[in-house]
Amino acid sequence: MYTIEIDETFEVPRSKVFALFAEHERFGKLLGAPAKRIKDSDQADPNGLGSVRKIGIGPIGLEETVIGFEPDSLIEYTITSMSPLKNHMGRIRFEDTPEGHTRINYTITFDDVIPFTGKLVQSALEQGIRKGIRRVPRMA
Repeated sequence: MYTIEIDETFEVPRSKVFALFAEHERFGKLLGAPAKRIKDSDQADPNGLGSVRKIGIGPIGLEETVIGFEPDSLIEYTITSMSPLKNHMGRIRFEDTPEGHTRINYTITFDDVIPFTGKLVQSALEQGIRKGIRRVPRMA
């Protein structure tokens, strides 16, 4: 199993940081990949529990389903379409710091489908996410 863990703090209110990660299209822009909500949640927030987003273009895209959603606190998702990853789980926790900033802990775990590709996927995915997360202050 491969793990990516990113811990960052922003001088932005937690509600704004959470909204950026929760709204599927903005999340895609943050990561630099086209993303679109293709199924609404049946909860109050259409991006919440059970919603599905497609990331990528055409047939090379993948679908992620939100499997955990606590407003301003937690987003969990998993890949629910064909993917080069299996047992994928993304978890983003949001909390306030004593200074009034927002701390996120973003963890992704997965197994590779094609043997020996996990390290490469892990490195590329982590670099992409870290690059995107640097955009949080100006996008939120």
